[in-house]
Amino acid sequence: MTQHSRDTPQFYLTAPSPCPYLPGRHERKVFTHLVGDKAGDLNDLLTHGGFRRSQSIAYRPACDQCRACVSVRVIANEFRISRNFRKIMARNADIVGEQRSAVPTSEQYSVFRAYLDARHRHGGMADMTVLDYAMMVEDSHVETRVIEYRKRGVDTGITGRAEELVAVALTDVLSDGLSMVYSFFEPSEESRSLGTYMILDHIIRARRLGLPYVYLGYWIEGSKKMDYKGRFLPQQRLAPSGWLRIDASGEVLSEPQD
Repeated sequence: MTQHSRDTPQFYLTAPSPCPYLPGRHERKVFTHLVGDKAGDLNDLLTHGGFRRSQSIAYRPACDQCRACVSVRVIANEFRISRNFRKIMARNADIVGEQRSAVPTSEQYSVFRAYLDARHRHGGMADMTVLDYAMMVEDSHVETRVIEYRKRGVDTGITGRAEELVAVALTDVLSDGLSMVYSFFEPSEESRSLGTYMILDHIIRARRLGLPYVYLGYWIEGSKKMDYKGRFLPQQRLAPSGWLRIDASGEVLSEPQD
């Protein structure tokens, strides 16, 4: 890659392919590379514009005649935990979240492999090897962390060490929030609602860090895989006019937010 392309991002458009979220539709993406000293600043800027990161690539849907994918970010300081969310927090009171550098481990991959086999056996990531997983974690030119969620052991309070790994989140630290790049969990622990729990934990972490938002990626109304993101209110959704606030009752405010 030339120095020019490092300093001035070049954008590319993918060929159409079947949409993984809405049957009968096709998707296209616009993407660019996140490399060099300015990768972090570019990732911030592009995330604010609706892009997501995958390894050293930033991408955004650019589908013909479809705008179903809507970028969502939770307003961390105004988020209030509902009764149902409190039950999930209580259900996982024995879980300890440990933030680590973005370094892959065989233990993480074991959970990742089990998650794919149980939840996404026919998805685009189904054939990922341990080397593919390592690239997913390590191939980042921005500030990225791995948060491991483990069961609290009998001696955790004394030794500080938790036990069995049950969930993992790969997270970027942005100037104004935490961006949940990818998360997965042990499928045998499905009753814990660990996907929801990790989002709640990230909201708490963003508050502690003084960051206003938690970026959840794309909300797609009508998609069972993505529709759950609409439950974390208040939030902002990116529209052509800017970020629109969705309040705790689900009402859309017409004024774009900064």
